[in-house]
Amino acid sequence: MNPTSETHFARLNLPSAQLDHLTALGYRRMTPIQAQCLPLALAGKDLIAQAETGSGKTLAFALGMLNNIDTGSRAVQALVLCPTRELADQVAKTIRQLAQVIPNLKLTSLCGGKPFGPQKLSLQHGTHIVVGTPGRVFDHLRKSTLKLSKLNCLVLDEADRMLDMGFIDAVTDIVSFAPTQRQTMLFSATYPDAIATISRKLQRTPTRVSIESEQIPSTIEELFYEVAKHERNKVLIALFAHYQPSSALVFCQTKKDCGIVAGFLNSHRIEAAALHGDLDQRTRDQVLAMFANRSVAVLVATDVAARGLDVKALPLVINYELPRDGESYVHRIGRTGRAGATGIALSLFTTSEQHRLKQIEEFLDQPCICDVPASLDATEGFELRGEMSTLRLDVGRKGKLRPGDLLGALTKDAGLSGSAVGKIDVFDNHTLVAIERRRAEAALEYLQTGKVKGRKVKARRIA
Repeated sequence: MNPTSETHFARLNLPSAQLDHLTALGYRRMTPIQAQCLPLALAGKDLIAQAETGSGKTLAFALGMLNNIDTGSRAVQALVLCPTRELADQVAKTIRQLAQVIPNLKLTSLCGGKPFGPQKLSLQHGTHIVVGTPGRVFDHLRKSTLKLSKLNCLVLDEADRMLDMGFIDAVTDIVSFAPTQRQTMLFSATYPDAIATISRKLQRTPTRVSIESEQIPSTIEELFYEVAKHERNKVLIALFAHYQPSSALVFCQTKKDCGIVAGFLNSHRIEAAALHGDLDQRTRDQVLAMFANRSVAVLVATDVAARGLDVKALPLVINYELPRDGESYVHRIGRTGRAGATGIALSLFTTSEQHRLKQIEEFLDQPCICDVPASLDATEGFELRGEMSTLRLDVGRKGKLRPGDLLGALTKDAGLSGSAVGKIDVFDNHTLVAIERRRAEAALEYLQTGKVKGRKVKARRIA
């Protein structure tokens, strides 16, 4: 297919040498995220881009960044922050490849897990672009080995994952060293409320760009089951045994039902936690963290309690009861089938709730597909547990603990692989970290006997 004028790189205000180099590298036409972001990036505008991994987002910010670098200066002019060393290495490689036609341009990678000395030496000789992880970048700023006084472009790559890993405080600290007059580009696969909050703090009237995945259409399978009131719990267990999800969100109408249903699931070897308005903030934060980090497999919640919940790759939503209107139904089931994935939405209703079913059909302007519980092929003895465990440390933000400190202790000192450590949530006075279940005891043993950031910590397993 010949590239159209709308998606050809030549329509951008780029040097001819850069355009020729793009062609030589095999870039024939812009992806949707590149076509929307590059004109804004080249114009120095702030932007929020929501796009999946593999959409070409690195090139979407890298070309704009490279076009504005003054190689006559030895100062750092662009900074890209990434949540992991692996992503930072990948981004640095792509930028270096694109920059081959720019004489004397220097890029320095600053990531944890690598010696500090060589990084310090590289910075002393001057560099134009820094790509790194928040913890190590902040270490260099704190020790004055990195200066951001001339920074004109800041990129947060995979910002939602940085949020998940608890790096946002470090990002805020880093930004305090940078000029307020700069371009800030934020890239994220999802757009939870916390990302909007960060944007308000860091950006100036950003343009939001959202690209739906064109590769895998987002589809949700919807089924409705009419049940007798006394059979509701029995059918709920049958749904889990039939579909065997890795995790699920169950909606109830009342706070009381949330607790009852969660208790019922736990009694049937399906690990669940309740989330409702009667929980204090500390307990609510803990429940949400354990569900998001996959230590708890099932969350049973009311509509209000689940507002703002953003969990990736949620395969199943179950309506224990139908909501009272079609809009609430759409909002509930929209928690599954996100970001190009498929999802399943199952709803239970009794004869007395038929009017709610009709309201949903009218709202959707289509009939609901109903099935009977007898069609369920339930697996005997099905049980469901979270694939991770959560450890709680009695030190947090006020104790100067950062996610990178804990990650380093677990991977370097305790000998865990990076893949065994999941989401890290740092609160004011405590920290929650997800560990693969099979490695949780080893991690806990280290934390109870070893040190984090040179000091003893108290730790216990809570899930």
